[in-house]
Amino acid sequence: MYFIDSHCHLYLKEFQNDWKKSVEDALKNKVEKIILPNLDSTSILAMNEIADAFPNNCFPAIGIHPSSVKKNYSEELKIIEEELKKTKYFAVGEIGLDFYWDKTYIKEQKIALEFQLELARKYGLPVIIHSRNSMDEIIEIMKNYEGLTGVFHCFSGNLKHAEEVTSMGFKIGITGVVTYKNSGLAEIVKKINIENLLLETDAPFLSPIPHRGKRNESAYIPLIAEKIAEVKNITIEEVEETTTRTAEEVFKI
Repeated sequence: MYFIDSHCHLYLKEFQNDWKKSVEDALKNKVEKIILPNLDSTSILAMNEIADAFPNNCFPAIGIHPSSVKKNYSEELKIIEEELKKTKYFAVGEIGLDFYWDKTYIKEQKIALEFQLELARKYGLPVIIHSRNSMDEIIEIMKNYEGLTGVFHCFSGNLKHAEEVTSMGFKIGITGVVTYKNSGLAEIVKKINIENLLLETDAPFLSPIPHRGKRNESAYIPLIAEKIAEVKNITIEEVEETTTRTAEEVFKI
């Protein structure tokens, strides 16, 4: 068996000099498949270059990150729509709402989210949801899109949120935050069925202990799996097999 990193930004500047080595290091650590969520039109080319170089290991998604939604969001949405017509993608994402950094474009973020949810429905693709400081608002929106599947990436909600999300058929992305002593994420993981969890790094961000504060890597996925196994009192092999099977089903890889 092997692991899947369901969320990694390998195309960012942090990896510009060694992204090939990063993939190779992941493979050495049994992380054989990596989902690459997009940010905006500026990241498409670099993302697809990686996917083309490792077609059996790296799988691109297409979307506009909520923090990239600005005045020109309609032009960005057109680019996303055109990309879906001509290139194979495995999800629509990373999309959602982010009320943490800047609330200037909340209205536009919601319009962009709903437009991309419709694209996911049209093309029969799962969605990768970003929900920083916006969990309640996104759950309310998702109630209008019954039938869509996907993952709430880098889950940061409470247990009630987790139960609502999974009841709608979505999975929960667990990052290295689960290894942080005071994050509270481990307690939520403990109460959620393992079949509803996906492993992710969100690299280069959110490195698990003992790498916290350094660049994150897909190679660190086993550290996240190890913590989940500890919290749920199951074997790491069970975490590996179940989360990999779930990721394969969600992204059809």
